[in-house]
Amino acid sequence: MRIRKQRRAGTLAAGAAALALVLAACGGADDLGGGGGGGGGGGDDATSETDCADFEEYGTFEGESVTLFTSIREVEADQMQDSFEEFTECTGIEVTHNGSGEFEQQLVVQAEGGNAPDLAAIPQPGLLERMVRDGHVLPAPDAVEANVDEGWTEDWKAYGTVDGEFYAAPMLSSVKSFVWYSPSLFEESGYEIPETWEDLMALTEQIAADHGSDTVKPWCAGIESGGATGWPATDWIEDLVLRTGGGDVYDQWVAHEIPFNDPQIAEAVEAVGAILKNDDYVNGGIGDSRSIATTSFNDGGLPILEGNCFLHRQASFYEAQWPEGTDVSPEGDVFAFPLPGEAAGEVPLLVGGEFVAAFNDREATQAVQTFMSSADWANTRVEIGGVTSANLGVDPELATSDVLRQAIELFQQEGTVVRFDGSDLMPSEVGAGAFWTGMVDWINGSDTQSVLDGIEAAWPAS
Repeated sequence: MRIRKQRRAGTLAAGAAALALVLAACGGADDLGGGGGGGGGGGDDATSETDCADFEEYGTFEGESVTLFTSIREVEADQMQDSFEEFTECTGIEVTHNGSGEFEQQLVVQAEGGNAPDLAAIPQPGLLERMVRDGHVLPAPDAVEANVDEGWTEDWKAYGTVDGEFYAAPMLSSVKSFVWYSPSLFEESGYEIPETWEDLMALTEQIAADHGSDTVKPWCAGIESGGATGWPATDWIEDLVLRTGGGDVYDQWVAHEIPFNDPQIAEAVEAVGAILKNDDYVNGGIGDSRSIATTSFNDGGLPILEGNCFLHRQASFYEAQWPEGTDVSPEGDVFAFPLPGEAAGEVPLLVGGEFVAAFNDREATQAVQTFMSSADWANTRVEIGGVTSANLGVDPELATSDVLRQAIELFQQEGTVVRFDGSDLMPSEVGAGAFWTGMVDWINGSDTQSVLDGIEAAWPAS
């Protein structure tokens, strides 16, 4: 692996502890069915720089393959595939990754049709729960649970747990509460990073006054994402519920202890609408406010590079969408600051992630699932680039940019108010259904109350 030798020293202590726990829990590599006999698939090649001793716990499976289905596409899909390079070399397991913009719908179709993948990285705990209740997903092996107990907080483990049974380990994690901007544009215009929501709105108004035109606006955005169209707008709403209502209201909303159309939720939606539905503020370099619905999530922030917009609210993982060669740094082409709260120094974090679930108990499937739950895989993937992880064994210095390093440090910082993406926690009929489509209708002109009433009506009775 291109990174293992330079990284091992920095993670040795955490890795040794995790390995001991894993081996104690699973009785050694034999429980994963691989024979535990050391490296396979080229690990004995004298010209190889890979130390296959690092992979002995997973066993050897010559000629076997495991399919991994995710919602990850384009650049990140290639990076995901690269993260298995040494694992495949040493275990013999060929991991075949397939990413789809229609992930949520296709996973259900495949599972119900008896054609499920071996593993799937599910972004919505609500969809994971549905897959479990329908009998498609199997409980995680002991080795996976041991890795999660070692490397993740109890909250993260709970998201992969259904009715007290642990099913799916967290994979990657992202801080969603970021605003991307151009440091050079800010410097040229004399703008400063806002410290409060009021400051952010004042900055928005100032940009519109200074630069507003048919082609230049303060904000740019895009919520088109194939079968998942609408999800970027739900993130906006969730971030504002955290800011206008606080963590308690957010929790009550997600658990449906208050209705979706509660006045406190309507207040948050209206706060978002003050930006996204205002043609004076959006959609720089693209069109009017309704163009947000048809603009790809991948392309939503790119007008910043052309000077057509100044601000783009999107997660830390958006770094992967900037064109090759883009300098992502405080003095570079683009950078990001945390979406401010109502008070200075108050930065609630909306976070997201995926959970790796198994649809069969093949030994090779379990080996890959265990590897992906480890700090070793997380460090590998983080150093390849463009992503973050809330795994406590991740070294922030491995992050490939300042903003990703900042995200990892925020994950590991005590005292920050953190909430998982609400739509991903809600029942899939709502979170990955009515909420998404309702946001598209809202961007296209429907009023707030009718949209919220429609989403509330979609909430399952039990």
